[in-house]
Amino acid sequence: MIQYTDNALLTVGQMGEADRLTVASGISEIALMENAGHAVAQAIMQRWTPRSVIVLCGPGSNGGDGFVVARRLAAADWPVSVALLGPVDQLWGAAAHHASLWREPIESLTPDSLDGAELVIDAIFGAGLNCPLEGIAAKTLSAAAERKLTIVAVDVPSGLMGDTGENLGGVAAALTVTCFRKKPGHLLQPGRALCGELIVADIGTPAFVFEEIKVDVFENGPTLWNALLPQLKDDDNKYDRGHALLVGGYPAMGAARMAARAAARSGAGLTTIAVPENALPTYAATLTSIMVTPLVVLDDLEKLLADKRYSALLIGPGAGTGPTTRAYVLAMLKTARHTVLDADALSIFRDDPTELFGAICGPCVLTPNEGEFARLFDVGSDKLTRARAAARTSGAIIVLKGSDTVIVAPDGRAIVNSNAPSTLATAGAGDVLSGIIVGLLAQGMDPFMAAAAAVWLHGAAARIFGPKLMAEDIPELLPAVFSQLQTSHTFIRNAPCTR
Repeated sequence: MIQYTDNALLTVGQMGEADRLTVASGISEIALMENAGHAVAQAIMQRWTPRSVIVLCGPGSNGGDGFVVARRLAAADWPVSVALLGPVDQLWGAAAHHASLWREPIESLTPDSLDGAELVIDAIFGAGLNCPLEGIAAKTLSAAAERKLTIVAVDVPSGLMGDTGENLGGVAAALTVTCFRKKPGHLLQPGRALCGELIVADIGTPAFVFEEIKVDVFENGPTLWNALLPQLKDDDNKYDRGHALLVGGYPAMGAARMAARAAARSGAGLTTIAVPENALPTYAATLTSIMVTPLVVLDDLEKLLADKRYSALLIGPGAGTGPTTRAYVLAMLKTARHTVLDADALSIFRDDPTELFGAICGPCVLTPNEGEFARLFDVGSDKLTRARAAARTSGAIIVLKGSDTVIVAPDGRAIVNSNAPSTLATAGAGDVLSGIIVGLLAQGMDPFMAAAAAVWLHGAAARIFGPKLMAEDIPELLPAVFSQLQTSHTFIRNAPCTR
């Protein structure tokens, strides 16, 4: 189990358990709520000058946080009003305590509450809601969005599901302030886009809560895997650094060539690409340090695979969806060596996914986009749940791609990536990603961590390039990313939504 708790993503239930353990340790619920509301108020005052604020409070703990925000802003001479969903005398516990400290009028929460406000604090439900946002709360937040008012969410925007990122009626916030650790819903789309800038506040929750809370979902980042990246030794030779073998296709040749360059740039000591004989001149003319070898019949690939020096295998980019690709996939899986299957190597099994799953007998990484995933697996639930079920069913590591790529192991461990810029929505970017994965695998890196590292490196390289990225730009930027990882403890930060 991964031990890097700084990257932990806590479910709503786990965060509730963290709060319970904190209170049991001697920090009162009233103090935790005070700390949370204070953090929100501080974040607001650091970003905006004083202006008219309406704090929309709900009937639970999120509303209690809102009362603290209101009191803190008012104490700093901000003009503040409070609107409450439900009667004040039905508040209880710490929320009732903090409501009692608010000495100004409390109005009923309606769209009219927004009149005159410039800044709206959404402290209605946060992650405490487990059903669609409806009624007057939904109407009020919708009215705030229609008026283009600036919204600050406490914990999560009300209507956003903290465990899944699903939006069940929430509206976009400019800023979201959560406590202790992020939740999966802060990073999974559409939740990530809904949160705006995301701040994680320290409210005094002790780290020892992780002795009781068994975390298995993490935000991707170098602290998870940087120590596991392959390192060169003074006496290494090219074979010590691993040999990646890729199968390229025809007439679609660009995808496999980009994947091969990515494998080499990821550190594989040797990279070979096996291609149809009629495509050999084109591949050879455009690849220099990467070796090219012909494939005429299946036996040609089997002869290559008999060479144990090929330490990791990749097929899929540009491979085509004919029977030859299927035969090549099965031959590669039969070796039980580290294997990456992408694109056509997945789609070819759409009529019988169980044939693919039954053939997986060694470390294997599948890298589907949503369309390819739907051809093999059930799509009837949220992204994290779907990916976990797919990993369990297939016995492979699943890299379910997107702006919120999820990496999942068959044992249920999951990593959510958040550093992918929108520029990666370009043809061939997925092919490059598969090449980075196989390059790391060729050097002997743990498959789950190699997949996670590759996804992050892919995003980091794209961020360095900036606008107008093309997929072939990514491999050439990998050395700069690796250099930063090796020479600095200040890693390239990941999401535009985090601080």
